[in-house]
Amino acid sequence: MADTGTHLTGPRVVTLAYDGLCTFEFGVSVEVFGLPRPEMGHDWYRHTVAGVEPGPMRAAGGLTVTVEGGLSLLADADLIVIPGWRSIDAPVPEPLIAALRNAHARGARLMSLCSGVRVLAATGLLDGRRATTHWRYIGTIGELHPTVTLLPNVLYVDEGDVLSAAGSAAGIDLCLHIVRKDYGSEAANTVARRLVVPPHRDGGQAQFIQAPVARARESPRLSTLFDWIRERLHDDLSIAILAQRAGMSPRTLQRRFEETTGLGPGEWVLQERMARAKALLEAEPTTKLDDIATATGFGSPSTLRHHFRTRFGSTPNTYRRQFSLRRTA
Repeated sequence: MADTGTHLTGPRVVTLAYDGLCTFEFGVSVEVFGLPRPEMGHDWYRHTVAGVEPGPMRAAGGLTVTVEGGLSLLADADLIVIPGWRSIDAPVPEPLIAALRNAHARGARLMSLCSGVRVLAATGLLDGRRATTHWRYIGTIGELHPTVTLLPNVLYVDEGDVLSAAGSAAGIDLCLHIVRKDYGSEAANTVARRLVVPPHRDGGQAQFIQAPVARARESPRLSTLFDWIRERLHDDLSIAILAQRAGMSPRTLQRRFEETTGLGPGEWVLQERMARAKALLEAEPTTKLDDIATATGFGSPSTLRHHFRTRFGSTPNTYRRQFSLRRTA
């Protein structure tokens, strides 16, 4: 797919295509940066697609993709979009890594959507920097690229020259963020209206993650403790109490929790309480916040609201309304 109009003079956006292409994320990039938008003027984005391999390339959904150019197109890019990669642990070809590094050194911004962070991390440009990806891939990317600081509770991360989005739909949020930075809020709002999506979403992907699950190597003793905690979220669950229940010292329990879940006991309990609170807000729309706060161990609605604002950038009532609308839509 070449530029939609030779008269355009805006930033050149190149979206990658590859064998095993993730169709949704690819479509998001094309939708935001590649569609004709005459209302935006002549300085709107110029968009093209670069093939990582010779075509035709397979894409999710039984599609095949052919493109007009290869990695040489990255040499003129101002922004390069990396859709979800074909597999979170699939190797990244060296020619692609080299082309991305060269483009970045020349001043291009690099942006990954969902599992596309696998490609971005392989370049080394995320080392010592922040990034995100879909919550399902956080552990794998953390093991493959331990020097990357992964933020699991956000929709996207903007580090200026390298950007990353969480799940597939979060790619829309990040693309609109780019439009907002490049052309202002009014332009981003216009594109959002065309997409029939909010121009900005509150909160982060943590709103949509189910209750945390321990890693496969957790011991039976901790597994039993996890079940015990989930049955008593309304109680005092200090580390001293948890250590006594597990038959460990507080220091040992802290270490075992971090090795097993990646979190300390207090943080893990807090996530469990938040998950329970969200479940109650979804399932019991008429239950008072006082009762939900008590049932989940927060004690008061103000404490529950504080943690919702801190974690999700939202409120319990906003969350409840959003899921109520989903049920009636």
